[in-house]
Amino acid sequence: MAKIELKQPIVEEISASIKDAASVVIVNYSGITVAQDTQLRKQCREAGITYKVYKNTMMTRAFAGTEFEGLTASLEGTNAIAISTTDATAPARVIAKFAKDCPALEIKAGVVEGVVYDAKGMTAIANIPSREELLSKFLGSIQSPITNFARVLNQIAEKGGAGACEPAATEEAPVAEAEAPAAEETPAE
Repeated sequence: MAKIELKQPIVEEISASIKDAASVVIVNYSGITVAQDTQLRKQCREAGITYKVYKNTMMTRAFAGTEFEGLTASLEGTNAIAISTTDATAPARVIAKFAKDCPALEIKAGVVEGVVYDAKGMTAIANIPSREELLSKFLGSIQSPITNFARVLNQIAEKGGAGACEPAATEEAPVAEAEAPAAEETPAE
């Protein structure tokens, strides 16, 4: 009974961490060095990700009855958990990027916004750009036409303004002359 009492705070800690999580990723960290682990933890911290190692039994108890229960099937071996409450793609993106230089690190499964994904699904999610990158691309695409328009206006101003431009030939002038006699005929009637 004393063992259960000692484990309960750990289960509660995990439960509190995943309560408002946008995503949770299970990572197999066996085979990475202490230096690599330290670097991974630093990158996770900088991205606002909680990265911790817990016993599989503790995670299984914490996941029970939640949307993360589907992750219990992947809890074999040495596992860590990466949690983000703000950016749903951040844990997968940061870990997948780190794993390129550290092949021993492996994403096993994850839950993103309530949906359970296997390793392949999490790899696909890792390729989604961050919210900041998407906003930057969006603002760039909006800014481009405005910049081009400003450049054209500047070129017109450098050439002496709109008066320096030759007027384009139009067919509206003959139509205006044709309408004028028709207007004169009306009062004559």
